[in-house]
Amino acid sequence: MEKNSNGKFLEYSVHVIGWGLVFLLPLFLNNRGDGNFDLGFYLKFNIVPATLCVLFYLNYLIFVPHYLFKGKTTVYFAVDIIAIAVLLILLRLSFDFWIVSDVAPPPDFDRPERPKPFMLILLRDVFSMILVSGLAAALKMGGRINEMENARKESEMTNLKSQINPHFLLNTLNNIYALIAFDSEKAQMAVHELSRLLRYALYDIRQNFVPLYKEVDFIRNYISLMELRLPANVQVDTDIDVSPASNTPMAPLLFISLIENAFKHGISPSGESFIRIRLFETEKEIHCEIVNSSYPKNAEDKSGSGIGLAQVQKRLDIMYEGKYLWDKGNDPDNKEYHSYLILKK
Repeated sequence: MEKNSNGKFLEYSVHVIGWGLVFLLPLFLNNRGDGNFDLGFYLKFNIVPATLCVLFYLNYLIFVPHYLFKGKTTVYFAVDIIAIAVLLILLRLSFDFWIVSDVAPPPDFDRPERPKPFMLILLRDVFSMILVSGLAAALKMGGRINEMENARKESEMTNLKSQINPHFLLNTLNNIYALIAFDSEKAQMAVHELSRLLRYALYDIRQNFVPLYKEVDFIRNYISLMELRLPANVQVDTDIDVSPASNTPMAPLLFISLIENAFKHGISPSGESFIRIRLFETEKEIHCEIVNSSYPKNAEDKSGSGIGLAQVQKRLDIMYEGKYLWDKGNDPDNKEYHSYLILKK
């Protein structure tokens, strides 16, 4: 809603500034040499901008959305031609009976008297009106394309979120199920942690962006939940340097897929394993750096759905297009995997 309001404000501002400049143009012709401002002269020379403005908004508010957008192209051109013809007649009548007969040029407005041919003037006015009609249609269609693109992105984001929640929940329930078998007390603690995580996942992520501190709290709870079932051979180091009051907006559940991937592929039941997570914020960026030992799952391992990192890429492309850097991959020995993600504010 806030994003839509900002877009409308920008649109209205452009219209006001643009037409304001057009209507202020006659002021430069209103210099009569004595320093006095002639309101009548100014208003009468605004007949042309006013006519163009009327035609612009007839197209922008009525003709384009009600005819062109609904596939009634013939009707659109017909009503536009009629509107141009009517406005041309009114404009000519205004010049013949009001401006030309009643408005004298400024004393210092020294220009040879060379009457312009009627057809030349008519062609100039017709060209100006066609240009204004085309501009209105182009702007309206550009806005419509932008709205459709935003709607597409919103729909895709909704689909991605609907995939994230079951994916995350499935992996977490698998962890709790495994924990119940050897430590029921820890399993109870895990259920409590899970309830806190689900409260965030079900309610707070309805927005496209959440305050960074909420995402950090979610990550801390998730890591605590995962650590309950880790064997002794796994070392987890967490370094989170984010202010508890940081309201920097960020996409929810974006980092969690990276962390989840580290726990999924960075742990061996027998070999020495490690996961290092570093999350910090600078004045212009948010950094998430994860390094873990690499123990890729084999084809028989059905844990998880394997869609986490693909979702991260899609969400980054939608929500942080041109504003992120993501370096990920294994080292040459395939013993470590790293994921360095930088989000630009």
